Amino acid sequence: MKTLAFLIALLISNFIVQAQTPDSGITITVTVPNVTGSEGDVLFALYNEATFMKAAPVQSAKSEIENGTAKVTFTNVPVGEYGITCLHDTNGNGRMDFEANGMPKENYGVSNNNMSYGPPMWGDAKFEVGSEDLTLEIRL
Repeated sequence: MKTLAFLIALLISNFIVQAQTPDSGITITVTVPNVTGSEGDVLFALYNEATFMKAAPVQSAKSEIENGTAKVTFTNVPVGEYGITCLHDTNGNGRMDFEANGMPKENYGVSNNNMSYGPPMWGDAKFEVGSEDLTLEIRL
């Protein structure tokens, strides 16, 4: 009987501690206000320096387009440096499509909105995640 009472007390204390512990990490809300067309979705990817344009993102998300706007939220992002890319996936194939000459067929954007010819660069896209939630706008 003492063992059962101990286990119940342990479970209750575990739930209390979990309820008092906030989620670890920061929330990043990203809005794309200028999506042209309503077909497809907008795909978002959150990268760190090691994965930027080289490997799978730290987190990814997809947003439907409503009134020319797409919006996603990344949760529990640890403190550090990150970059975000987004793509208007008009045909729904889950990847960027290219012309025969190598130019993208679909609109894309990166954090900090620094668009140049060629693929996005880490130094242009990176931003700092500190102790407060972030709201970002990326233009395609």
